[in-house]
Amino acid sequence: MKLKDKNVIITGGAGGIGAALARQFAEEGARVALADLDKSGAEATASQIGGLGLGCDVTKETDVQAVVAAVESQFGPVDLFCSNAGICLSEPSHSASAGNDVWNRSWNIHVMAHVYAARAVLPGMIERGEGYLLQMASAAGLLSQIGNAAYSATKHAAVGFAESLAITHGADGIKVSVICPQYVATPMLGYGDENAGGDLPGVISPQALAETVVQGVDEEAFLILPHPDVAKYIKFKSGDYDKWLGAMRKLRGSILDQVGTTEIEAMHKLV
Repeated sequence: MKLKDKNVIITGGAGGIGAALARQFAEEGARVALADLDKSGAEATASQIGGLGLGCDVTKETDVQAVVAAVESQFGPVDLFCSNAGICLSEPSHSASAGNDVWNRSWNIHVMAHVYAARAVLPGMIERGEGYLLQMASAAGLLSQIGNAAYSATKHAAVGFAESLAITHGADGIKVSVICPQYVATPMLGYGDENAGGDLPGVISPQALAETVVQGVDEEAFLILPHPDVAKYIKFKSGDYDKWLGAMRKLRGSILDQVGTTEIEAMHKLV
């Protein structure tokens, strides 16, 4: 899809990856609406690109519906909905030790937010015979995030939902892409500068990710991999699952030996 003159919604758009996507999409000529729990942040980013900033809790379906209605009123039909909002909450000790609140919040943000977005825009897209659902997942949704079962499980579910959308609605003219990065220099990893990244192997800037996403959307690729090595890891995993699990166990042990934790802020510097 060419983004010029397209109406785009990006959730989680106040900063980090969402803000970088917004700037890149606007540069391509799209009309961009940013939705975020941080309404003032969304408005501030939107003001930089001549877009629309809106408040939205993506775990509330009524909020998502209200955002779509506001954008359709101001811009017209939504051509592309980018479900970008995400979180990474730690687990206290073992893979089932995180509380239900962590699991439920991870599920609601990483999966149900995508479902709510699709419910809100898919009927209109099907009626028009075109539209684009762009969904943020993670390399953890194809592989695994060491030390965070809730993140890994819900990101796998996000990839599965995107696959279902693509299989079911490709014949309706609906394009679907799922973005599966590894580490990006965002506040989630302790980075404050939106231009940070690249100093550590495997850590890219939000801007670099956004450029890869625009290319993927232009090519209408289902799987967008900002870190090309992920394709190699997927092949390794599918070729010998047990060997891959063994390698992941060794990696986990190495991380614990070096930094004593699998908290993402510390371990990402070693992977």
